[in-house]
Amino acid sequence: MISSLNRIKLILILCVFFCKDALSLKEENDLFVSKLLTAPGSFTNGVEGPAVDKAGNLYAVNFQRQGTIGIVTPQGDASVFIDLPKGSIGNGIRFGKDGNMYVADYTGHNILKIGMSTKQVSLFAHDSTMVQPNDIAITNRNTFFASNPNWKAGTGSVWYANKKGKIKMMEGNMGTTNGIEVSPDNKRLYVNESVQRNVWVYRIKGNGKLRNKKLLIEFADHGMDGMRCDSQGNLYIARYGKGVVAIVSPEGKLIREVKLIGEKPTNIAFGGPDGKTVYVTMQDKGNVEYFRTDTAGEEWVRMHE
Repeated sequence: MISSLNRIKLILILCVFFCKDALSLKEENDLFVSKLLTAPGSFTNGVEGPAVDKAGNLYAVNFQRQGTIGIVTPQGDASVFIDLPKGSIGNGIRFGKDGNMYVADYTGHNILKIGMSTKQVSLFAHDSTMVQPNDIAITNRNTFFASNPNWKAGTGSVWYANKKGKIKMMEGNMGTTNGIEVSPDNKRLYVNESVQRNVWVYRIKGNGKLRNKKLLIEFADHGMDGMRCDSQGNLYIARYGKGVVAIVSPEGKLIREVKLIGEKPTNIAFGGPDGKTVYVTMQDKGNVEYFRTDTAGEEWVRMHE
């Protein structure tokens, strides 16, 4: 016979066991399910360049109007963080090891540096022979790679800026270069070509030199835009026009596709309390979506080391 006290203990143990199991199942079911973060139309159709700071705030360009950078707090409150100088429109955003924000200003042919406490905007790198830059990637040495597409000509190139802002072209004669990212070990550079639907991988050598160009993966349809690595080296690629984020292994295997609400994702960033929330900017909806994944983002891990 089980005493009343022991019966109560048994019930409590079973409740704890089943509640944990139910919570685990809910978390698993919530993975890779995209949801709205900001309302449609909160950004212009130029929404791009999501990036997350150490405090968990999300930033993206062109909030409410062109030429701004918007901020979305962890509580979901959205506002204008800063207006860029007249004539400048941002695209890719990254945070450096120095804590500053770096912005690809494609209309000014610049990479801008923004002090986060002062909101002071300064010129980090400039070259008038660049068509853009479009998107930027940052190494653990606080050096930069930038994609430089020429949409009208269907061509592109890759540029490199050292930590002092000296910039030069490293790879030319490419297709429409767009998404760009550095692997977690800082040994490889990934570059995609939107129109040609290729993702290339290079070995990074000294002073930003690129060697051993290889095709990582090629898609049969739809375009590509921004991309980011998780801490395991998997690439999360915005598939513009298909409405998915493709997750690709370092070996070039398509692991999965995450279906989005909108059809035209432009870029990706990792954030949230554990780095496992993926934010996706959406051109056709003028907003930001998010989904949970099972691996933290590389940039988030590096920022919190």
